[in-house]
Amino acid sequence: MRIDAYNQISQIYGVNGKMKTAQTSRVSKTDKVEISSLGRDMQIAKQAVKDSPDVRTDKVAQLKQQIADGTYNVDADSFAEMLLKKFSEF
Repeated sequence: MRIDAYNQISQIYGVNGKMKTAQTSRVSKTDKVEISSLGRDMQIAKQAVKDSPDVRTDKVAQLKQQIADGTYNVDADSFAEMLLKKFSEF
């Protein structure tokens, strides 16, 4: 193996020498996010839904009382319509 040939090639291509690079300026950039009015409205709506209870306890208590009193009546026609509507969705 000839070491002198390697030295000549490295001198031609400048492999061993240090290359100078251009100085870069230090610029500090800050990110900025702006939310549109529609986005803010959607955030408010999502928060309102999140804060609302899953069960409307006032309605549930009223229906429980009607069932206990025997005054809760279901309209058979409207029940059948809703049942068929749900059945046709599948």
